Amino acid sequence: MILFKLFAKLFGYVLSFIYKIVNNYGLAIIIFTILLRLILLPSNLKQQKTMKKTAKIQKKMKEIQDKYSNDPVRLNQEIRDLYSEEHMNPFSGCFSSILQIIIIISIFILVSNPLTYMKQISSEKIKDYTKQVKEQNNGENVNYIEIAIIKSFGKTDKTVNLNMNFLGLDLSDIPLKDCKDDPKVFIIPLLYVSTSILSMKLNTIMMEDKKEKDKVKANKEDKKLIKVENKTEEEDVMESMNKGMRYVMPFMTVSIAIIAPLGLALYWFVSNLLMILERLFVNKFVKEEE
Repeated sequence: MILFKLFAKLFGYVLSFIYKIVNNYGLAIIIFTILLRLILLPSNLKQQKTMKKTAKIQKKMKEIQDKYSNDPVRLNQEIRDLYSEEHMNPFSGCFSSILQIIIIISIFILVSNPLTYMKQISSEKIKDYTKQVKEQNNGENVNYIEIAIIKSFGKTDKTVNLNMNFLGLDLSDIPLKDCKDDPKVFIIPLLYVSTSILSMKLNTIMMEDKKEKDKVKANKEDKKLIKVENKTEEEDVMESMNKGMRYVMPFMTVSIAIIAPLGLALYWFVSNLLMILERLFVNKFVKEEE
């Protein structure tokens, strides 16, 4: 949890700096998201190249596994040698996945607590504001207390004021809670769902295109058809697992987006758009390099 808060604080400084320039929370989130994706681009490019390399060495990996199936020590050594020859790190994909999880949770903490991580207001002052908000709500606990503080005192108190009006939407709104007062709160989550579906379809098209090219290449090299079919069956198992994750993850994040401040959905929507453009660029870049 300390690591997530550390990243949230770092992101908060950057978001605060941008906000002071543009004086709009939504625009600041968009610019922040673009900067973050640009910073992560080299890492994503490296991951994409690693994935393509991994796919290429699968045949060699299978040969090693068949040859040394009865000798685990030699098998592990040969696999390590193979990764070394290809200049690959088998754990690089894990690092990228862990980094993505850290960023997702840190951004959630940031947009849920903008007074702490963006405006750097002391915990003592936030406790005073919290007490006043609870008094207004007859002592009931309030979800996203810092968002509630902004809604209650932002217009009259500059200390907690944030301009969260963005294209007619209030980014401090929580879709599931505020939809009765303003149905427009579902616009950004719906846009996020749309870009998630587009991203999944794009990924599927790229995978099918790659599979077709692999089959053509295998036939050109006069490989046995049964080998191609066996490889396809193995890929189908992995593909079905990956497809399940690709469908589950967006719905999980959407379920969070509708119960979190709208600023989170805006970040995910913009991030999705940039990810689609990035994937197209990276795929083209890797193809040209090959």
